[in-house]
Amino acid sequence: MDQNETKVAIVTGGSKGIGRAIALELARNQYHVIVNYKSDTAGADETVNMLKKEGFSGETSQFDVSDVQESKKALDQIISRFKNIDVLVNNAGIAADGLFVMMPEKDWDAVITTTLKGFYNVTKPIIKRMIPKKKGSIVSISSVAGLIGNRGQANYSAAKAGLIGASRSIAAEVARLGIRVNVVAPGLIQTDMIKEAPVDVIKKMIPMARIGQPEEVAKVVRFLCSDDASYITGQVISVNGGMV
Repeated sequence: MDQNETKVAIVTGGSKGIGRAIALELARNQYHVIVNYKSDTAGADETVNMLKKEGFSGETSQFDVSDVQESKKALDQIISRFKNIDVLVNNAGIAADGLFVMMPEKDWDAVITTTLKGFYNVTKPIIKRMIPKKKGSIVSISSVAGLIGNRGQANYSAAKAGLIGASRSIAAEVARLGIRVNVVAPGLIQTDMIKEAPVDVIKKMIPMARIGQPEEVAKVVRFLCSDDASYITGQVISVNGGMV
């Protein structure tokens, strides 16, 4: 692999679900994919093995996006190895649901820190790398909950809405520098996050009357990272089966 010519994409939270689907989709579009994970080593290894079985290249990178020093150390090593970081997908996030009046402070802090502080910890060093190159695409994975709210998810909704506000602001700051910053907001997607959810009830709320697949989100991310989306920045693309 010629590290001076390779297109490089970093996907945080890439060990399963939407993150894994994004990693595979980007690999299929000739990116060397760096799959970040916090603790699911087996899952991250499986993601990389899946893309290698298809003949593509990738590697894992273990660090906690919510830890600024841990993130900096890992990203410094990545940046030192590759001439360009072409794509960053901020997918890492957690949920700790509960009614707001009963929500422990630790659950509020954990969700906000992982999703929103993690966005800061990863995006800042990567965007500083992209600026002198005058190119790059950053896509963050928000949620329908960040657009319309959701009962029992005040912390999750706040974090996902924060991604939208931050991304739109940064998009305006770096647009003239050749860097695009966008957001994808999935609805109900078939991942571990909804495995305990009443799916039959939820489907009645969705105009398309079905749960989405991770690959359907990944294809939109791939488009936003491609030259086909060269005039798109500061936008939120919903992938939610028609939910309003």
